[in-house]
Amino acid sequence: MRMRCHSMAHFMDLRAFILRARVLKLYRQALRMTRRAPVHARDELRQTVRAEIEKNRRCDDKQKIKFLISEGLQRLKGLDEMLDMTGNISTKN
Repeated sequence: MRMRCHSMAHFMDLRAFILRARVLKLYRQALRMTRRAPVHARDELRQTVRAEIEKNRRCDDKQKIKFLISEGLQRLKGLDEMLDMTGNISTKN
């Protein structure tokens, strides 16, 4: 029985690790996308991306983190579409 409790704690740590990896992946994708923005807007866009990540840095509610990741992906998709419309080259394959 004790082994099971230990495994459950380890499992929860794994979930937190996976969520953290997803957040970092989203952050990297967003920073890469800023390269496509017009030169005069890049710094401000990078600062905005960083501020959004930092704003929720201390969040430990897994459901909220999942929601924020989903929201971030939607916002990233919107930015990608906007950059495509303005003629900036997509980094998609």
